[in-house]
Amino acid sequence: MGLEMKVSRWGNSLAVRLPVELVRKLGLKEGDLVGADRLALYKVHPERTREEAIGSMREANWKLPSGYKFDRDEANSR
Repeated sequence: MGLEMKVSRWGNSLAVRLPVELVRKLGLKEGDLVGADRLALYKVHPERTREEAIGSMREANWKLPSGYKFDRDEANSR
């Protein structure tokens, strides 16, 4: 969906307001209960540098699949 939402304080908790586009897409109305079976939230880093991104991957112990080989021609063909 690519929506950005701001985290705000709500008492002792943190909350995220749902943008109207998402509310409409999900058909939500006030008082509805929602569940989180699969939820993909990520912190947005609009000004993050390449070095910061690589550092985050290292901190998360992110690894490429065994045998993976980067194909520059394939990546640039998009």
